[in-house]
Amino acid sequence: MENSLEEQQEPGEASKPQAGRRLFCEISPVTYRISQRKEQCKRTLRDLRRRERFAKTRADQPLPALIYRHSSLIRRRLGQVDMTLQENKAVNLSLAAPKLSGILLQPGETFSFWRLAGGSTAAKGYREGLTITNGRAVPGMGGGLCQFTNLLHWLVLHSPLEIVEHHHHDRFDLFPDFGRAVPFGCGTSIMYNYLDYRVKNNTEQCFQFIAYVTETHLCGELRAEQALAQSYHILEKDAHFVRCGKDYYRRNKIFRQTIDKASGNTLSYVQLRAANARVMYDPQLIDPALLREE
Repeated sequence: MENSLEEQQEPGEASKPQAGRRLFCEISPVTYRISQRKEQCKRTLRDLRRRERFAKTRADQPLPALIYRHSSLIRRRLGQVDMTLQENKAVNLSLAAPKLSGILLQPGETFSFWRLAGGSTAAKGYREGLTITNGRAVPGMGGGLCQFTNLLHWLVLHSPLEIVEHHHHDRFDLFPDFGRAVPFGCGTSIMYNYLDYRVKNNTEQCFQFIAYVTETHLCGELRAEQALAQSYHILEKDAHFVRCGKDYYRRNKIFRQTIDKASGNTLSYVQLRAANARVMYDPQLIDPALLREE
């Protein structure tokens, strides 16, 4: 299962200054919040200029054709992490799910996670969960919501929908595997509202996301008006760890295979991602069978 954490990118991270100089956002908590607000405003202005048609219509009844279904465990024991943060994550997911479940993605529309979920503030009932900042797991308001976008991303990968915005969080391997069902490197990183997860429907039929929380799992479905003529399969290849000096790295490659249902022929086989993540936990926990010397 993909780590249900958010990787919080520092505002302005893409334009780091020369060594010895600090970004404005690094001066103090106040300047950090100012920088965040600047990025949020820039996102809002970009959306206004583009005049994108965003999905906002919701239907109570599910569309007839099930495209793909998946569920992910909410509470996981992650090293020495306080389980209270996992309980808080369950609350955060339960607050977000009703805001996105049933949403219809009509032809030509774009799905935006943050435009539907809104900000994850304490005033709305959100709690502190786990977030990732500079390769460290730390508490943060609304933490754990990227488990939601991880789920949505996994559903979308099994469909013809086009991913138009996706931020990876595979620079660091923070925790050893625990019941992993989705290959490492298939996760998402989000930050309100300038790191979003967005999907566009360039097909000729309507799709629908269904999401709900049980006592133990976050569950999701991708549905459509009609069944698809193709099936999609996500494959992990060359998964291993390597030692580079004193550090260890996790590497793998993710591919998507598209198959014509009628003939069984492969229509495409595309590499989606190649991960090279620094291991941040005790290397003694790495499976020796997967360890290679570089």
